Amino acid sequence: MNIDQNRNEDINKQLVSELKYRLSVIEKGGGEKSAKKHKEKGKMLARERIAYLLDDHSNFLEIGAFAADGMYQDQGGCPSAGVICGIGYISGKQCMIVANDATVKAGAWFPMTAKKNLRAQEIAMENKLPIIYLVDSAGVYLPMQDEIFPDKEHFGRIFRNNAQMSAEGIVQISAIMGACVAGGAYLPIMSDEAMIVEGTGSVFLAGSYLVRSAIGEDVDNETLGGAETHSGISGVTDYKHPNDQACLDSIKNIVSKIGNPENAGFNRIAPVMPAKDPAELYGILPDNREKPYDMHDIIDRLVDNSEFEEYKKEYGQSILCGLARIDGWSVGIVANQRKVVKSKKGEMQFGGVIYSDSADKAARFIMNCNQKKIPLVFLQDVTGFMVGSRSEHGGIIKDGAKMVSAVANSVVPKFTIVVGNSYGAGNYAMCGKAYDPRLIYAWPSARIAVMGGAQAAKVLLQIQESSLKAKGEVIDDKVKENLLNQIVKDYDAQTSPYYAASRLWVDGIIDPLETRKVISMGIEAAQQSPITKRFNPGIIQT
Repeated sequence: MNIDQNRNEDINKQLVSELKYRLSVIEKGGGEKSAKKHKEKGKMLARERIAYLLDDHSNFLEIGAFAADGMYQDQGGCPSAGVICGIGYISGKQCMIVANDATVKAGAWFPMTAKKNLRAQEIAMENKLPIIYLVDSAGVYLPMQDEIFPDKEHFGRIFRNNAQMSAEGIVQISAIMGACVAGGAYLPIMSDEAMIVEGTGSVFLAGSYLVRSAIGEDVDNETLGGAETHSGISGVTDYKHPNDQACLDSIKNIVSKIGNPENAGFNRIAPVMPAKDPAELYGILPDNREKPYDMHDIIDRLVDNSEFEEYKKEYGQSILCGLARIDGWSVGIVANQRKVVKSKKGEMQFGGVIYSDSADKAARFIMNCNQKKIPLVFLQDVTGFMVGSRSEHGGIIKDGAKMVSAVANSVVPKFTIVVGNSYGAGNYAMCGKAYDPRLIYAWPSARIAVMGGAQAAKVLLQIQESSLKAKGEVIDDKVKENLLNQIVKDYDAQTSPYYAASRLWVDGIIDPLETRKVISMGIEAAQQSPITKRFNPGIIQT
C-alpha cells in the first residue's frame, strides 16, 4: 500500500468511525431519562421491540436513521424523526417495520416524521412487503401542525396509503403498544389486523381532557379507549395481549402463516464474495472529492468474484456500464468513471463528467437491462454534464435527455449508491431521489448539491459583492476573503451526506462494506413485486 492509499484509508476509516458514533447517539432516542420513564411503565423501548420481533442473527436495513438530524433544535430536537423504520426478517419473511419512539416527544409527529412514515409505506408498496406498525404516539406535534396536517404529502396521506395497500393485498398489522390519539387512531384500525397491549395501549379520537372540554363528559382514558374497551365492547381491536412480548409473539405467529409472495423473476445464483478484498475500498477512495480514481477498482470490490462484463468498453468511457452479480443477484451497473480517460477521437474526458457518448451508451444499456429483466445499480460520483460550445454543438442536451428519459421510464428496480459527488443534472441522470430508486444510500464520502462547493462559492460571492456594492459598501480583499470563507463553510455544510440524510434525500448513510447487503436486501424485496409495465424508451428512439 502506497502513501496515498494509506492516507485515503485513514481518512475514510475516520469517516466511518464518525458515522458509527453519530448512529450510536441517535439510537439513544430521547435519552436515558426518557427511556427510564418509558420502561417504568412496563414497556419495551422501540428498538428493543424491533430486535425482539426480528429473526435471530438476521439483517435489518434501517431506513432514515438520520431523518431530522440537526433539525427542530428550537423544539429540543427529534432524533430519527421520532420513528424507527426498516426492512427486516420476521418468521423468515421480509417485512417493513415502523415503530414510534415514545422517548422522543412522546412519539409525537413532526413534519419529518410524516415524511419518513410515507417513505416506509412507499417502499412497502413498491415491493409489496408486509408492513408492521408498532404504535406508541401522542399524535401530531401541535406547535407545527400547519406543516404536517393538510397538504398532499402530509399526515393524511398515510391513511390514504393504508387504504390503497389494503386494496392491493399488502398485509398490514398494527400493534397498539402505547398512546394512539386523534387522526393517528386511524392508522392501526385501517390495518388488516390490530392488537392492543393491556394497561399501556389506548386508542381514541379524543382523549379524556378533550372529551371533558368538548362535551363535558368526565371519563378516564382507559375506559374511553383502553384494551378492555376495544377488545370487549367496541370490537375495534382484534387481539388483546398482557404485555409487549406477548404482543410481538402474536405478530411473529401471524406473519409465519402469510402465504408466499409472487416472484418477479430476477436471476440469482449462489453468492460469491468479491475476489478482491472489499476492505481495500477505504484505500481506493481518494481523501478528497476532486482527485481522480478508477471506478473499476470500486466495482471489483463490490461484485461477486470481482467479475464485471463491461458494455461498450471503449466507447463513452466517462460512464462504465456492465453486467455483474451482487450477492448472487444479476445486476446491471451504471457508474461514473472518475479517472481522466482519452477517447478514440483523441479527446480527454475528465473524471465524473457525463459526455454525449457516455449518456448515449448509458441510455442504451438501461434499455437492454429492462429487456432482460435485470435490476439496475447506479454508483454515483458525478459532477454533471459536460459544458462548453463543443459539447453544445455535439448535442449534449439531447443525449442527456435520452439518458434521463431511460432512467425515468425504467421498469426494473433501481438502486442508487452515492459514492462521492452528486451534482446538478448528474444527480438526475444517475437516478437521484427524484427518479424513484427503490433504495438510495450514501457513503460517508458523499456530497450532494446543485454544484461543487468551489464553483458555487464563486457564484455566490459575486452575488454578495454586487449586493454590497449597490449599498455603497467598500469591498476590499480582506472582506472578500472573509465572505468567501463563510460561503464555503455554509455551502459545504449543506452538501454533507448528513444534511441529505436528515431530509431523506437519501435513505441513509452506510459503511461502504455494507453496500452489498443493501443492494441484496433491496433486490430480495423487489423480487416480491412482479413487473407489470413494459419499458417505453420514449425519446431514446429518436
